Amino acid sequence: MSKKGGNPQNLVPFAKGEDPRRQGNGRKPKLPQVDVIMAEVLGEEKNDITAAKAILMALLSKATKGDVRAAEVLLDRAYGKATTKIEANVATTKQVFVIGGQEIEL
Repeated sequence: MSKKGGNPQNLVPFAKGEDPRRQGNGRKPKLPQVDVIMAEVLGEEKNDITAAKAILMALLSKATKGDVRAAEVLLDRAYGKATTKIEANVATTKQVFVIGGQEIEL
């Protein structure tokens, strides 16, 4: 599409291959695998304790002091999130009659 008030006959399509109007950057580089980075970071040891164990110990300390969110995180990780059962008893009393090709709802 041409600019507003411009002449559409002045439009020139991109040439195949190299064209100076293209930036040539291509697709942005993909981020490194997050799970690999997390494994490296959480596997690091400091004072003979892994980072993952230090995080769990800090969560346990907070949970024992009464931090409900810390206790929730620990329990969710250990036993899985609690499921919520929903019961629905739906009774319909809607009746539909077809008379002469027409549907009549009651």
